[in-house]
Amino acid sequence: MVMLHELRPAPGAKHRKKRVGRGIAAGQGKTAGRGTKGQKARENVPPWFEGGQTPLYKRVPKLRGESKKAMPVEPFRKHWAIVNLKQLEAKFEAGEVVTPEELVKRRLIDDVEDGVRVLGEGELTKPLIVYAHHFSASAKAKIEAAGGKAVVISP
Repeated sequence: MVMLHELRPAPGAKHRKKRVGRGIAAGQGKTAGRGTKGQKARENVPPWFEGGQTPLYKRVPKLRGESKKAMPVEPFRKHWAIVNLKQLEAKFEAGEVVTPEELVKRRLIDDVEDGVRVLGEGELTKPLIVYAHHFSASAKAKIEAAGGKAVVISP
């Protein structure tokens, strides 16, 4: 059995840092491994600089709008209020009606935003009637298995 204080890096895994520009005798002196002259031998050239040609980040097409291919542009992104089944189990009694307004009132969510999304993390043992804008497949199955009802409301 290996003890914690006996652990060592594999032989050859640790290298000393190469000290460049410290004189000819050090092996990496004078030009410090940068070759001779030219822009890249000097300072302050960003690694993404492409010698004056239009850089890659400007050449690639940018998709706009609300689609899976588009960049996640903030004005088009949906902000769901997420609720898990374990939260419903803790805050509601059997037979109660769960609405977005009730979730805000009981401080499970701060705001309805673009809609309430119910996800299936945790277990549900009480029959609840849950009104939300979206249900995951596992959440819907667990709600119905507990004798409750999952009702989709339009945003």
